[in-house]
Amino acid sequence: MEIKEILEKEEWEGFLARCKEKTFLHSWQWGEFQRVMREEIWRFGIYEGASLKAVALVIKVAAKRGTFLLVPHGPVSLHSQKEIIKVLLAHLKSLAKEQGASFIRINPIWERTKDSKEIFLNLGFRGAPIQMHPEASWKLNITASEEQLFSQMRKTTRYLLRQAMANEDIVVEQSTSLGDIATFSNLHEKVSLRQTFVPFSREYLEKEFEMFLKDNDVLLFFGKYKGEIAAASFVVFWSGIGFYHHAVSLPEFSKLSIPHLLQWEALKEAKKRGCAVYDFWGYVDPKAQPKHPWAGPTLFKQGFGGEAKLYVKTQDYPLSQKYWLTVFFETVRRMRRHL
Repeated sequence: MEIKEILEKEEWEGFLARCKEKTFLHSWQWGEFQRVMREEIWRFGIYEGASLKAVALVIKVAAKRGTFLLVPHGPVSLHSQKEIIKVLLAHLKSLAKEQGASFIRINPIWERTKDSKEIFLNLGFRGAPIQMHPEASWKLNITASEEQLFSQMRKTTRYLLRQAMANEDIVVEQSTSLGDIATFSNLHEKVSLRQTFVPFSREYLEKEFEMFLKDNDVLLFFGKYKGEIAAASFVVFWSGIGFYHHAVSLPEFSKLSIPHLLQWEALKEAKKRGCAVYDFWGYVDPKAQPKHPWAGPTLFKQGFGGEAKLYVKTQDYPLSQKYWLTVFFETVRRMRRHL
């Protein structure tokens, strides 16, 4: 097997279209977004002869505590996982040395099994202190009719959704206007102050939206009550999957079930665009981790039906002593956030 850099969008996206397990974090647009955000990237293809077997988007992250190489939700493969990781690791170790990286971080989107864990363990990886992207997700097959999807929801969810649908003061609007990102960002910042999380910057949201908008792969949804925005979501539609990527809702409107209607409209839009799956993006088991910040949102997502997908936890490959400083700071951060 050999590794070569892929320079053509058509080859990259064409391969990913054939893969079942994938997220937009490996899309061509995400790579371009990282470049716009001043990160250096590489798109590697792993070939067996002329046949492309796997792809890996690699991002050079220049953090305060040191530089590292990140593979977000990848590599994406149609071949033996063990062989792909072995070949990729050898290449990334060489690249990391050139770039002065203290470790390699891989956030695979492979099913969490004993065998998949051992692949990384046997190659010298260790579990990362934190997850940079979801290590589990809640997914819903949306190939059924709208009537069937509605009937499969939790009884309480159907009731709350009907309430919102019957309220003439509640409307859901879609937007592809870059100017509306400012509104979304303001809501995000407002809620972050109450819920003590670090919001994405306006520049980050604008550049991400702008990049996916080029291919008509993104929409903003605003849920309004009597003309006032009560909830909003940022949904990506890519490669046959709808992704509920960013969302915010104001607690003063919590009794009106506006997020339920917002989600339903996003699901219907995903169906309209030909998506077969809706990815609610991020999951924890509410029973096992009732105090986790994602426990409440997960219960909300579960009400629409679907199933949990658990991936191999984020893996680190240390390359220098600087890595352990990262471990210390990330462990402290995880504990402070009760993750």
